[in-house]
Amino acid sequence: MIAIGQYNDLRIINKTEAGLILTEGDKEVLLPYNHVPKNAEIGDNINVFVYMHKDGRLTATSKKPLACVGDFAYLTVVDDSEDGAFMDLGIDKDIFVPAREQKRPMFKGDHHVVYVFLDESNDRMVASSRLTNFVEDQDIDLEEGDEVSLLIVDKSDLGYNAIVDNKYIGLLYTNELFDVLNPGELRKGWIKKIRVEGKIDLSLQPMGYGHILDNKDTILGELKDNGGVISLGDKSSPDEIYNRFKISKNAFKKVIGGLYKDRLITISDYEIKIFVDNDAE
Repeated sequence: MIAIGQYNDLRIINKTEAGLILTEGDKEVLLPYNHVPKNAEIGDNINVFVYMHKDGRLTATSKKPLACVGDFAYLTVVDDSEDGAFMDLGIDKDIFVPAREQKRPMFKGDHHVVYVFLDESNDRMVASSRLTNFVEDQDIDLEEGDEVSLLIVDKSDLGYNAIVDNKYIGLLYTNELFDVLNPGELRKGWIKKIRVEGKIDLSLQPMGYGHILDNKDTILGELKDNGGVISLGDKSSPDEIYNRFKISKNAFKKVIGGLYKDRLITISDYEIKIFVDNDAE
C-alpha cells in the first residue's frame, strides 16, 4: 500500500510523455522526468516521496521534503488568503494550512512550527499550528533523565515550549536558561520531570549524579590548566558560570560542593583553588 506523504519503495513499470510510472503492485504513481534518477530503467526499484498532486493524481519526487506526514516542522508561509495559508515544503508542492488549523493568523513571510497530517477526505497533505491537538499526553514513554531531541516552538510566560522527540510537548523554564533560543531551533535536551497531568519539564543540561561526575573532571582539568585557580565562586553570576562551563549556577555549586567535600578544592565568593594540604609538606 502506498503511503501518501511518506517515502515509498516503488518499481518502475512504464515510461510516458509526462514521466515514469511507478507502482507498489496496486496503485500507479507518476514520477516527472525532472525528478528521475540517472540511469533509472523499467524494472528498477527506487525510493521516492509520494504526494497527491492538485490534479488528483499520485505524484512522486526525488526531492527531500522538509517534513513528512506525522512530523512537526518549522516552515515558512509563502502565500496567504482568507481560507488559509500555504507553506514551503521543500518540494514542487506547497502544503496548505486551513484557517481553522491556525493557532494565530498566518501571513506571507511568517515562520511557524506545524504538524503535518493527511486530510482523510481527499488524501492531501495539510498542516496545523494547533500543536496540542497532535501531541501525545498519555502513557508517556519517557523517564526523568532521558536524553531527547527538542524542536523549539515558541516563548510563553514561563519559558519556551518545545516538541519532544517529534511526539510530546514540554517546557524549558526561562529562569533555567542561559542560551538565547529561537523558534524552529533543534536542540538536545533532557527530561527533568514528568508531571501527573502529562506535562513535561525539560532541561538543556543532563540530569543526575553522572552529570556531576563529568563536570567534576571538567572543572579539575580547568583548574590544572589555569595554575590551580579559577575566578568563579559561590557568588559569581549565573551568566559567568554558564559562559565558562555551559552549566547552571545550581549545577556548578553542586559540583564544587562535591569537590570541596572530597578535599580537592577550596572555595571563596569569587574563586576556587586546588586544595593544597600544607600539613603534608
